[in-house]
This record gives sequence, C-alpha cells and structure tokens, in this order.
Amino acid sequence: MTRPTIRDLAEASGVSVSTVNRVLAGAPGVRDATSKLVKEAAERIGFYGLGAIRAQIISRRTRYRFGFLLLQPGRTYYKMLAAAITEAARLTEHVQVEPVISFAEDLSPQYTAARLHELGQTCQAVAIVAAVHPILLTAVETVQQSGVPVFAMISQLGPSIGYIGPDNWKAGRTAAWLIANVNKTPGKVGILVGNHRFRCQEMNESGFRSYFREFAPEFTLLEPLSTFETSAVAEEMTEKLLTEHPDLAGLFVAGGGISGVIQALRSTGHAGRVITVGHQLMDNTREALLDRTLSLVLHDHMDRMAADTIAAMIRAQEEGPGVRAQHRVLPFEIFTQENV
Repeated sequence: MTRPTIRDLAEASGVSVSTVNRVLAGAPGVRDATSKLVKEAAERIGFYGLGAIRAQIISRRTRYRFGFLLLQPGRTYYKMLAAAITEAARLTEHVQVEPVISFAEDLSPQYTAARLHELGQTCQAVAIVAAVHPILLTAVETVQQSGVPVFAMISQLGPSIGYIGPDNWKAGRTAAWLIANVNKTPGKVGILVGNHRFRCQEMNESGFRSYFREFAPEFTLLEPLSTFETSAVAEEMTEKLLTEHPDLAGLFVAGGGISGVIQALRSTGHAGRVITVGHQLMDNTREALLDRTLSLVLHDHMDRMAADTIAAMIRAQEEGPGVRAQHRVLPFEIFTQENV
C-alpha cells in the first residue's frame, strides 16, 4: 500500500488541498477548528506529516506560565498533586500551559509570602496551598493588585480569593458519621489537627463537631491536639491520647501526620480497635485500610482539582482583571477496606 498523500488527507478531512498545505506550513489565518479537523483526519489515515501538523497547532497556541506553591516536598500527597498538575497542563488543548511548581519547606507566613511574591513576578497566575495569616493575605492582595490573580487550593483563604478544592465541612461531617454510627456504644473521640490556621482543617473540625452536636451528643469530643503537620508529633500525640484515654472510641485526623498516627496505633496494639478516619489514599493509608488500622479515608480528586485550577487560571487571563473570584467546590472520594 502507498502512503496517504496530501490529496488523500484533504479528502479525508473535507477541506481543499490548499488548506491542507496551509495547515502544514503553519500559515496565518487558519482557524483552530480547521487545523484540528486536518489533524484528526491525519491520525485516522496514518498521514506521514502528522508530526508537523501537531507541531504547527501547538506553536500557534497562546502560552501561559502558571505558578503553583505547594507544601513540603517530602510529603507524598503534594508529590502526587504536583504530578497531577503537570499532567493537567500537558493535556490542556487550546492553550500551552507551563506549570512552575514550587514547594514551601518552611510553613511560616513570612516564607510563604516571599515565595508567592517570587512566583507573582514571573507567572501570569498563581495557585497556592497556605494557612490563613495577615502577612500572607497582604501578600496575596499585593500580587493580585499587580495584575496576577491568586487562587487557593485545598484550603480556602477568603471569599475574595478564588478557591478550588473539596467541601471540608462536609468531609468533617462524613468522618463524624462513620465514628458515631460504627461504634456500638458512645465514647470519647479524639481530633488531631496540623495547624488551625489552615482553613480546611478548621472546617474539618467544625463539620465534625456539628454532626455530633446534631446527631450524637452522647459522645465526648476531646479538645484537638496539634501535630504541626509532622509525622513524629502526630505519633506522639496519638500515643498521648491512647495513654490518657484507654477507652478512646474514635479518632479523626484532620491534618497532616497520618503516617505517625498509623505507627502509633500499630505499636500500641490499638490498630483496629479505635475507629480512625484520615485523609488521602496513598501507599501507607491504603495498607492501613487493608489491615484495619484505618477505618475510612477521605480522598481528594487530584486530577480534577489540577485541571479545574488550570481552567480557572486560563479563564482569569481570558476575561481580564474584571473577572470575579472563581470558586469550584469538588466532591471527595470515600475509601474503606472494601473498595481500595
């Protein structure tokens, strides 16, 4: 069989030979829809110049450089989110997106604000995961006034700042529902948070407590203990709860440090005895679900979060400074031993 010719490609795509030649040459004035039509026909018939067509289409796309400031690079969750952002940028069709991904090793508001300013100087929009603090909010306002829109991911920063992430209040109520309904008799329930300045964790706790107030007031909710977003402190705080409250019935891990919680439950012999709810399905939490150390895991749709964040950033560029703050609340997944 002879390889398909330009005339074959024109016939397959329903356009003229001259139009195909213009697409191949990257001539100005060719509509994006026409180029896409020719590309799809080239893919169907195995046209030899498919690579050139793809290259021409890509070269004509509007280019954006978007910054992303995530938390500690050593944490598996943020490695997974960074990979999802990179893939979402690659799959964006009508524009070219260059993701610039940074990680904040220091969680202080001063450090986060400085990194935000750096990204704001080189990127057309920035998305961040950060705790609420006046220093950071001032930095966000300054960056946005310079014409660079800022979006919050996972944890909201305020109504005037775009947000893409889960409904953390509902996540807290879901965790409470499990603990209240699985336990045969009421008991004490512990709460671990990483940092209350992360609004996602504050909303987790708020939703968690609201469910118990409404439907299970006979349970005793203990004061939350902070893990400072570290596994070592989370392990220590879990051991403290188990020692001081040997009758602990439930535990909600609303912030970071889940690996330390898992280690403490196993080493003290409480794995499977305390109904425990954590966040994010990773290798360690999957294993903990399978051996019943964890009872339930609430998991973010990272691929959708990444894609929706990039879509919001593109929209902000296309519509200009007058666009209102965009808020996209995403569903979360629920995992147990039976569906991992």
